[in-house]
Amino acid sequence: MPRITDYELYEVPPRWLFLRVETSDGRVGWGEPVVEGRAHTVRGAVEELMETYLLGEDPHPVSDHWQAMYRGGFYRGGPVLMSAIAGIDQALWDLRGKAFDAPVYELLGGPVREKIRVYQWVGGDRPADVGDAAAEKVDQGFSALKMNATPEFRRVENPATVQNAVDRIREVRERVGPEVDIGVDFHGRVAKSMAKRLAEKLDPYDPMFVEEPVLPEHDEALTEIAAHTSTPIATGERMFSRWEFKRLFEQGVVDVIQPDLSHAGGITEVKKIADMAEAYDVALAPHCPLGPIALASCLQVDGVCQNALIQEQSLGIHYNEGSDVLDYLADPAVFEYEDGYVDLPDGAGLGVDIDESVVEARAGEVDWHNPVWRHDDGSVTEW
Repeated sequence: MPRITDYELYEVPPRWLFLRVETSDGRVGWGEPVVEGRAHTVRGAVEELMETYLLGEDPHPVSDHWQAMYRGGFYRGGPVLMSAIAGIDQALWDLRGKAFDAPVYELLGGPVREKIRVYQWVGGDRPADVGDAAAEKVDQGFSALKMNATPEFRRVENPATVQNAVDRIREVRERVGPEVDIGVDFHGRVAKSMAKRLAEKLDPYDPMFVEEPVLPEHDEALTEIAAHTSTPIATGERMFSRWEFKRLFEQGVVDVIQPDLSHAGGITEVKKIADMAEAYDVALAPHCPLGPIALASCLQVDGVCQNALIQEQSLGIHYNEGSDVLDYLADPAVFEYEDGYVDLPDGAGLGVDIDESVVEARAGEVDWHNPVWRHDDGSVTEW
């Protein structure tokens, strides 16, 4: 019986944490356990789980390991612990797939699709030059884009600031036409007092969805916001378990959920969340502004979920300064985008071959933290 014999954590640019798990029969599994801006903190949680529970264990019973990591702690949940579990879960599925010489999606029942549509980010944190950027991405073959709706946004904004946000979306729509989808991310920057007004004003430009119109702690406001717009509502990147999503589904107003495979408990948990969503006629669009292991994990779940709509990916995103998704792959062609789609990986496990020499060469202490934004009066605002 194989055993987990060793592990290694690598902080790599731009802001990622990779986990390498090795077994006694020579297999290697990879995971991506990270909270953006809290890599050091998640590292400690991963080390604790590996040292106190997983080292010396049989890697194969992935579901049982998940339950032990989650239920074995009296205090559970939250971004740090669930992200640690997520990355370990990815690595265990990678090992299991390699043991059976099959992609993870084959072990989850087999694929329901051959490929999944992807979208490309435009415009940056403080959205600017969105029209040219959108046209460029469409020329590259993407049929779906996403952009931030606003920079800093006060609780009650003046009409000019609201109109500026509307004008940016209008510009993109006019540049790319009606056959391209545009996701609009409110990023939790807009208070409920303005979210309903802004969402309503965007309706004429037919967004694919409005994302995180309010922060998750204010999800009770989604019912009122939904009453002011016909645009689908998306949320979920800052939710970490099926029990959090349960309340969202029961509310009945969300159209697209966006759990993150590196935050919401990994492949094991997000597959369950996606199945719950299907029962409520809610689509799945996994959040993934992260690295190649996280993206490969997303594609395994997309492959087996009928309600998977579209996949976020971070190639060329504004966060990826200095390193990008393909840099860490021995075969970058696994994520080749064609006509706005990416094929499901057909390799064993997660289906990606990590270039360990690049990982080791670039590994070190990565000190990425999101900026702290302030209003003109000096008070902290949402980033």
